[in-house]
Amino acid sequence: MRRLDTLFIGLMLFSMFFGAGNLIFPPFLGAQSGTSYWLAMAGFIITGVGLPFAVLYAVSLVKGGAQTIGNRVHPVFSTVFMVVVYLSIGPFLAIPRNANVAYEMGVKPFLGQSLNSSLVLFLFTVLFFALVYVVSLNPSKMEKYMGRWITPALLLAMVVLCVAGFAKLDAPFQSPSAAYQSGAFSKGFLEGYNTMDALASLAFGIVILTSIQQRGIRDRKQLTNYTLKAGLIAGVLLSLIYVSLGLMGARMAASGSFENGTDILSAASTLLLGQSGKTLLGLIFTLACFTTVVGLTSACGQYFSNLMPKASYKSVVLAVTLAGFTLSNLGLNQILKVSVPFLVTAYPLTIVLITLTFFHRFFKQAKTVYGCALLFTGVFAVIGGLNAFGLKLGPVQTMSDLLPLSSVGLGWVVPALAGTAAGLAISRFRSHTPAVEKELKVS
Repeated sequence: MRRLDTLFIGLMLFSMFFGAGNLIFPPFLGAQSGTSYWLAMAGFIITGVGLPFAVLYAVSLVKGGAQTIGNRVHPVFSTVFMVVVYLSIGPFLAIPRNANVAYEMGVKPFLGQSLNSSLVLFLFTVLFFALVYVVSLNPSKMEKYMGRWITPALLLAMVVLCVAGFAKLDAPFQSPSAAYQSGAFSKGFLEGYNTMDALASLAFGIVILTSIQQRGIRDRKQLTNYTLKAGLIAGVLLSLIYVSLGLMGARMAASGSFENGTDILSAASTLLLGQSGKTLLGLIFTLACFTTVVGLTSACGQYFSNLMPKASYKSVVLAVTLAGFTLSNLGLNQILKVSVPFLVTAYPLTIVLITLTFFHRFFKQAKTVYGCALLFTGVFAVIGGLNAFGLKLGPVQTMSDLLPLSSVGLGWVVPALAGTAAGLAISRFRSHTPAVEKELKVS
């Protein structure tokens, strides 16, 4: 495969990752972390870039991808987990979130007060999802549309905004907010969940592997090699943009208080480039959200058409598009209320599952290890998710709060290690039991 093909696939992958959350959260982290910025950003990049890269690598290593990895726990777990992931990063959460953010940043700032915003949102999403549907129908041409045309335009717009920020913003970093005064790294680590890119990697893996296979690559080692190269291109670009946006947020903190990352970017773009800055920012958000929605729609189409052979790729894409369109018109606030609790539950399970994949051969592929580790992790991940909904669980909550790292939102780590250890002990006991029984029979 030509180097230029690898570059374009890497750019396509970047464009699929780079959506609403990737724009919103880094500048807000910068404004909130202040003088603790670099520590917080390091944590953010681990879960916002490093973890998605690791997931993509793990998926490329295994024939059958994420579904096969999940089967190592149990086929039922694999199917349920992957369906929940695809529905969440697809029509029920990430797709409507991106469409709403594209509207909020690309259209709403230019509306007059007299216009009916609900009607404009409806008309915008009709056009938005019609284009998504058309581009998603032909996965073989996605690299051409997104890697060669849309992504360069998006990157150029980002470069203009970031260069203007570096040239004109020189205010000193402020003191960290209360959330970042201690444990800035762990706070940034948790903020990286909000990009949803680790979950998206489970879905995007099949899209990237398909793009590579269409160029005649079939050998598993070569597939993994080209996937890593594409992932490295996307990862470097994401890291550079996260650091740049975070620095912009840290510099803007001296200008006042902001409720979220969109407020920071809106204020910064207007301050730096006037009315043109608002237009540029609208273009950035619209392109970024569009490419991500196309990537997620295509991934859902490929997964569910393989899971249900009677459902064609085209019919699944249509269903995902219609569902995303419908939920997008509920409004951004309603969508965001669901996202944080879900991510707090799903991310620990994903992290443990992918980590075990890299050590798979060291414990002889024992399903007991996967089962125990995911069970222990899942219990405390669900508790964390319920806490994010605002629910407290009495004595169970008290026990959970006593765990190491629970104060920084990582209470699942010790249970995950304990579950892995229990699985190893059980699998070794089972492997030795037949030998002992055989010796007893012989004697």
